[in-house]
Amino acid sequence: MRARTEHDSVSLGTKHSVKREGHDMRQHDTLFIGGEWVAPAGSGTIEVVNPHTEQVIGRVPDGTPADMDRAVAAAREAFDHGPWPRLSFAERAEAIGRLAEIYAAKQGEMAALITEEMGSPITFSQLAQAPQPLGMLQYYAEYGRTFQQEEQRPGLFGPSTVRREPVGVVAAVVPWNVPQFVSMTKIAPALLAGCTIVLKPAPETPLDAYLLAEMVQEAGIPGGVLNIVPAGRESGEHLISHPDVDKVAFTGSTAAGRRIAAICGEQLKRCSLELGGKSAAIVLDDADLGASMGMLAIASLMNNGQACVAQTRILASHRRYDEVVEAVAGMVTSQAVGDPSDPATGIGPLVAKRQQERVEGYIKIGMDEGAKVVVGGLDRPHDRGWYVAPTVFSGVTNDMRIAREEIFGPVLAVIPYEDEADAIRIANDSDYGLAGTVWTADADHGMDVARQVRTGTYGVNCFMLEANVPFGGYKASGVGRELGPEGLSSYLEYKTISRLG
Repeated sequence: MRARTEHDSVSLGTKHSVKREGHDMRQHDTLFIGGEWVAPAGSGTIEVVNPHTEQVIGRVPDGTPADMDRAVAAAREAFDHGPWPRLSFAERAEAIGRLAEIYAAKQGEMAALITEEMGSPITFSQLAQAPQPLGMLQYYAEYGRTFQQEEQRPGLFGPSTVRREPVGVVAAVVPWNVPQFVSMTKIAPALLAGCTIVLKPAPETPLDAYLLAEMVQEAGIPGGVLNIVPAGRESGEHLISHPDVDKVAFTGSTAAGRRIAAICGEQLKRCSLELGGKSAAIVLDDADLGASMGMLAIASLMNNGQACVAQTRILASHRRYDEVVEAVAGMVTSQAVGDPSDPATGIGPLVAKRQQERVEGYIKIGMDEGAKVVVGGLDRPHDRGWYVAPTVFSGVTNDMRIAREEIFGPVLAVIPYEDEADAIRIANDSDYGLAGTVWTADADHGMDVARQVRTGTYGVNCFMLEANVPFGGYKASGVGRELGPEGLSSYLEYKTISRLG
């Protein structure tokens, strides 16, 4: 790292250009701080690698602690003295609506960019990676138009006013798997609440955040309200620990979440944590396997299995176990594995070589534990790119590591159960509680099963995430909820004002 120079502290202006080095190379040399594109404090860079080609497709500054200090100072200034927290909810909703309109026009570009960055199949990027963040902006824009900052409540000694005020400066730290989705679960409600934000994208996927910054500028969001500094773990922890940050919103691994919770607890700082999962799909005996497999493919293999909500434990009764194994294996082998930019692809590469090696390590663990590989295994489907063969294990018991630990790849474990009560017991026998599904011909009975599984998001014959309902987990899957009115509440402080006379 070089020493900071006088030039580094000077704004490079409010216009931003992407330098091209070759056909697909995106070169960014500035950070988005205080509403302007500014030079970084250091000379380090982050290279973005396409996981299909293994070629560098982008380069951005590697944010330093000094850059985080500058971004937090900009957010602090915008919160303490700027107009954004002092606007009405309706005024902020109007600005979010402008951002949503711009986002809608660029969602195709956003989807393609995320596929380039991290290997998500383009069909999934077009279905979820870009449209769902847009849906969050649209939801909070509409919700905020009629949201009341104050309400009156009668009391024994006179009326009280309950007032909702923004929590302050928010540090949003997000992972690489669904980068815009997890960013927007934080940005959209925080903007509506009147907070200011420092977003730290993951080093693997910073390019989509630059596109978002351009949209924020175009929408006329005041400077300092959203600041974006891509960086690694050290600078991320510096941001999380910063005394001028009022709340941390984090999505990522449970191990990292524990560390963040400890820092926030020590500082009595607000935090919301959306962490890992090991979700169970309960296949009841009356389920129509032919009709279920298409939707189960999405629920279990979405985003190449790199989803915290993925249904990676498939629970089947002894009576239909072989039939379910055969159906799941057929569903997996029907997924074309290859170039994620090809609309015919069902499963693309994993985000990085280390992730490829991690997932293959778990496949080896499953084999060593005595589980049977039905399809897939350790033979890679392609010589180039960070591909893993989509794998189905049978003969799995719920105490095996492949049934208990989050693998984060296209690896499914089919686990037998005795009866419905045993299936519910197995589903609940997990350190996690993020998501789950039940598959049955009787949707009303499926609702009865859903009510007994201790998990935050559940589906009966489907799995969906909606912008207007809370998302989050039980147990080691996190603390707090995102999305819906509950997601807005996590960015608000509640003040009671009592009066006489």
